[in-house]
Amino acid sequence: MGRGRSSRVPLRRSLLGRLLGVSALVAACSVAATAWLAVQTTSGAIKQEQGQNLTADARIYDTLLGYAARHPTWDGVDATVRELAEQSGRRVALTTQGRQPLADSATATAPPALPPEASAVVDPLSVDTVLAARSTEGQGTAADRIDPRAVGPFLLPAAERAALRRTADRNAVCLNRAGIASDVVVGPSGRPRVQMVGNDPERALYTKCELSDLDAPTRTERKALDALNGLADACLKRQGREGVRLNRGLYWGKEIGVTEPRQLPSDVREARPVPAVEPPREFTGEDDRAIASCVGTARSEQLSSYVASPALLFIGDEGGATVPGFDLSPANTAKIAGAAALVLALTVGASVLAGARLVRPLHALTGAAQRMRDGEEHASVPVRGDDEIGRLAAAFNDMSAHRARLEEQRKAMVSDVAHELRTPLSNIRGWLEAAQDGLADPDPAFVDSLLEEAVQLQHIIDDLQDLAAADAGVLRLHPEPVPVEELLGQVAAAHQARAETAGVTLTVVAGAAPVLHADPVRLRQAVGNLVSNAVRHTPAGGKVTLRAYGEGPGSGPGPEVVVIEVADTGTGIPAADLPYVFDRFWRAEKSRSRRTGGSGLGLAIVRKLAEAHGGTAGATSTEGQGSAFTLRLPAAAPSPSPSPAPSP
Repeated sequence: MGRGRSSRVPLRRSLLGRLLGVSALVAACSVAATAWLAVQTTSGAIKQEQGQNLTADARIYDTLLGYAARHPTWDGVDATVRELAEQSGRRVALTTQGRQPLADSATATAPPALPPEASAVVDPLSVDTVLAARSTEGQGTAADRIDPRAVGPFLLPAAERAALRRTADRNAVCLNRAGIASDVVVGPSGRPRVQMVGNDPERALYTKCELSDLDAPTRTERKALDALNGLADACLKRQGREGVRLNRGLYWGKEIGVTEPRQLPSDVREARPVPAVEPPREFTGEDDRAIASCVGTARSEQLSSYVASPALLFIGDEGGATVPGFDLSPANTAKIAGAAALVLALTVGASVLAGARLVRPLHALTGAAQRMRDGEEHASVPVRGDDEIGRLAAAFNDMSAHRARLEEQRKAMVSDVAHELRTPLSNIRGWLEAAQDGLADPDPAFVDSLLEEAVQLQHIIDDLQDLAAADAGVLRLHPEPVPVEELLGQVAAAHQARAETAGVTLTVVAGAAPVLHADPVRLRQAVGNLVSNAVRHTPAGGKVTLRAYGEGPGSGPGPEVVVIEVADTGTGIPAADLPYVFDRFWRAEKSRSRRTGGSGLGLAIVRKLAEAHGGTAGATSTEGQGSAFTLRLPAAAPSPSPSPAPSP
């Protein structure tokens, strides 16, 4: 019989678990190798690209910031935007703060949508100090966020520029003659100044050069300063503070103590306050912060009509991404290809190993199946492990052993059928030939002998026909209510004569057995086979007992199962033979000239009849003490109560 095994295998020992483990290991190695290689090969390129992008972005921003500082509107910026895009290889787009397009370098008919976040806001009155290439020349201060190129009303006309330039050139020539290298630098407003080489302006203190000629503001600058001073004073007045007087450098405060201001170089004097006519005021830190805030507000108000309105700047590539891609170097490409080849080799190797371990037992199973096909009675395969393949091999071995047993039973069945049929047929033939030769008279004893052999032959044929019908599922039953106690009495009466002849006591134990819904003919056949088998294997002086009882609560008032038991005090059945007692033509005594007789089909028919009724047949035995065969059949459902007859 097949060995009972649980169908569940722990995941860690199962084939699925091992395959999952190998796959997870390969995937982890692949991900780790890819991530490491990607970091190693692209980090440097990303850093380099980011540095280049930041430099290009700062240059684009500074150029557009200068355009906005020098123009009151963005009209005509398209040429500048296209030029910047060609120089940087990037897409440059400008929109209003409401995202209305001003200029776009994209060449496609339908350019990609701009990203949700702008790269920067181009506003000359509020400069991004990170991106802007700021200059401290001109009108701005170090803490000022107004672009120094936004000069507005401080822009000098041509006449004033020419006059100041002549003075600056004369001073530069004077300094050069005095041995001080100097040059003329022009600021965003058009005002020139003398710049000396080196960081020691004190060298020009005692020269005869009139450097202070460039200190006085021009008419245009004085007018712009007066307007700016008025806006700043109005702001301070709203805060309850006194007004201040701003000089050309937009400074205020106490005069620096200099006895001969005309002898100072223009660089030094320009960074210092103009000598005050009135006694100098003392300013606290809070005063300075308030004045600086009002001056900044006044400058923004004064310059707002001279500069372009704030605009959103978008910098990206032509495909719409904000960060352009980069090409890997041949060395990095080779590294990636090598790592990919290594990962592929590892994956193929792991797959080959896993596949080999999987295919090896399958090949063994295929070979064993082919050997079975070629006629080997029992072909088995080695069982390695307790995983799915191991359980398949164990099931195959069980199937092979069961097939071998069935083949042995088939051969034994053919031999037994031939033997069982040969004996009565030989007897009939012998008696008939004797009668034909005149050696035997056809008297009543002669006819009775032939009839007995024919009946024995008929029994064997009927048993084989019943088994064939049961195997084919066409065994017909005619169920009806059957009183079990009455049925047992009928069976006992039918076998009483045989039991008395064998010296065996046959009794029926009375009890309140329920009614079965079964085929009475087939049920008597099954119980009769059990009784016949028990009488045959019980020696003289023994006892065979028939009884029936209910077991388990049913859905109604009756039991769930009805048990019919036939027990004897015979020789018993060895424990090793007990699982095979219901097999066809199986006999514990293998001798052909057995004392007990029988065809070996009775118990097989009993099991088939029990299964046809939805029940089971079983046996228990103790060698030397006797055996007990039981039929467990489902009890009949209670019949409905009859309806009352209608009144006439």
